[in-house]
Amino acid sequence: MSSSLHLFDYLVVFGYLGFSIGLGWALRRQSNRDEFFSAGRSMGRVVVGLSVMATLFSANSFVMYPAAAYGNSLRLAMALVAFWAMGPVVAWVFIPVYAQLQCTTAYEYLELRFHVSVRCLASALFILLRIGWMAAATFAAAVAIAGISGVDRIVITVGLGVVAIVYTMMGGLRAVMWTDVLQFFVFFGTILFAAAVLIGQSEGGAAQIATTYFEGRENLWFDFSLDPTLKYGSIAILVGSFLEGLSAFGADQVAVQRYIAARNARASQSGFLITLLGLLVVIPGLLMIGMGLFSYFQQAPQDLAPVLAEHLETATAKEALALRQRIEAFAPAAVDGSAGLATQISAYYRQHPGGLHADIVEMDLADQAMSQFVRLKFPPGLVGLLVAALMAATMSSIDSGVHSITTALVIDFRDRLLPAWRPQTEAGEMWMARALVVAVGALAVFLACFVGELGDVFTVAKKTVGAFAAPLLAVFILGLFVSRATTFGVFWGTWLGAGFTLWFSDYFDHWFSLWIFPVGFLASLGLSLVLSCIPWRGRPTSQKCLTFWEVRRSTNTDSQAGSENA
Repeated sequence: MSSSLHLFDYLVVFGYLGFSIGLGWALRRQSNRDEFFSAGRSMGRVVVGLSVMATLFSANSFVMYPAAAYGNSLRLAMALVAFWAMGPVVAWVFIPVYAQLQCTTAYEYLELRFHVSVRCLASALFILLRIGWMAAATFAAAVAIAGISGVDRIVITVGLGVVAIVYTMMGGLRAVMWTDVLQFFVFFGTILFAAAVLIGQSEGGAAQIATTYFEGRENLWFDFSLDPTLKYGSIAILVGSFLEGLSAFGADQVAVQRYIAARNARASQSGFLITLLGLLVVIPGLLMIGMGLFSYFQQAPQDLAPVLAEHLETATAKEALALRQRIEAFAPAAVDGSAGLATQISAYYRQHPGGLHADIVEMDLADQAMSQFVRLKFPPGLVGLLVAALMAATMSSIDSGVHSITTALVIDFRDRLLPAWRPQTEAGEMWMARALVVAVGALAVFLACFVGELGDVFTVAKKTVGAFAAPLLAVFILGLFVSRATTFGVFWGTWLGAGFTLWFSDYFDHWFSLWIFPVGFLASLGLSLVLSCIPWRGRPTSQKCLTFWEVRRSTNTDSQAGSENA
């Protein structure tokens, strides 16, 4: 596919990449580990909130929400209900615990509550899930950018990874968070512009888009069927998104590191509220883009024909045969038999527009609808803006994941298990931290080159995260709220739960991917509780059962003591 980028588009893209590296260079003077890993605990609420938003709402989101709406569902809007439902737990349980205990990583709490073995296990789960998450996010952006620009996907993947690694290595967490803020505004502005272009392409505006989208279609908003294979089922979205959000915003070092970087707990809580408010705009905006894409291609199915024609060149024999037979049976009455495949496809879908979207969804091509529209309808320069937005969303995922994984490796593993490996000077510490950033980033980029074999973008994202995020959340819920949970039970229950979740996601791959979260969470929770009942005398224990209520009581005690001393 040839490039649709013009000179001005390239100027926008390379200008954005250069500015990102320049920001890292400007903030490169990281003199100590506290500055590199936690930005001196000096960041304000707006920076914290927008950074969390940009980090956890990656290029996956930019692709998968419009693709879901384009296909057959607006039911992903139910995720907003789930995210706001889990909000109070993050704001009033997780954040105060981290603040009161002065944690540097989320997993320090688990050592205080259980044992160092549980801390290391949880940190390892985080590292695995974030490496997979970075790979999926980079893959999603590379597919979209390649579809727009015609540049090879591997070249894009490596290029984005290198830029993100460079400014993260130079500027530490402060550079990561400020580039996240920049990336959020690029991402957000592009969503608004894309929605405006789609409305402008419709003769009747937004009203016509809605009419075309809903006409003759059912269960677009809700479907509470218990069928686990139903894609975008409402129950799976509500339960799965609640648990996914609770894990991502409460138990994941990517988000926790930003809470820790805030000036105080109140700034962290306010920043988290900003994140939730941002979701109220971004998710509906992306779903509206999907509606607009459906409406546009319903009226102009020939514009999507090149995507199908290119896919059939590499599709499986079964997929290709089914569509080719339909087209060939219709072609004699529509076009000359010598016409090219794209021309035949265009003629077929002009007469059968209702089948276009079903075929696109069945072949997992809904992810490419946005790219094709941009190639056709965005003016020069603004195509570059969309590419920059996809790059922004991707680099915010890479930089945050790489930096947080490096933090976990240094603080949870090296400092705790191998203190002799810690350099004696701050310069040596900075050198080791930067070397780890490069190594972790290189691994994530390498995996991103191959992660596409798992399926469509939504499935890739959930499979690579859910298998580890759900057991990780179970560890924190047990620690915070179940006083009878023991180190032995939680450690082995989490191992078994993670293994079961991996097996489940592979064996039941026909289930909708969001079911991975409740299945993995309940499996890990149940196994840990059962194993906690085993009276193993040799099990290691912490000095006290540091549940949420214990932390809150100690906070109140400290406050009363401070008042009496005053």
